[in-house]
Amino acid sequence: MKLKILVGTMTGTAEYVAQAIQMDCADLLDDIEVLMMDDLDISAFGDAPAEGLLYLICTATYGAGDVPDNARSLYESLDTQPRYLGHVRYGVLALGDSAHEPTFCLGGRKFDERLQDLGAQRIGEVWCHDASSGTLAETEGTLWCREWLKLALTTA
Repeated sequence: MKLKILVGTMTGTAEYVAQAIQMDCADLLDDIEVLMMDDLDISAFGDAPAEGLLYLICTATYGAGDVPDNARSLYESLDTQPRYLGHVRYGVLALGDSAHEPTFCLGGRKFDERLQDLGAQRIGEVWCHDASSGTLAETEGTLWCREWLKLALTTA
């Protein structure tokens, strides 16, 4: 089984969370790759089923509920270059701040909505980290990811 973590970030927090997951979950998977979303488009999801491949969207929310600048090309390509992604199994780890309630974790939720519209199969629920909670995103994110990976491995 392989996990590709696609990272959308403005300040580096999502990248730090992805790297923490890569290190902490190495005992569950042999192959965890962290990819920044810079210059990616829908082709990042491949054209056909790849046996044992999972995707994790790890993204912040920026501005008024937008995806980070480095994630914009990938996000927009899901709309401008749509194709069926039924072979894609994925999860979403969204970062946000509940102080901005109307747009809390909207970056991750937007990715989830577009992926589902294209037939991709989400595993589990979208997980949201609240910057106002006083907890570290990398600590909470790795705990969540360990449980998410166990679920993904049992439903493979």
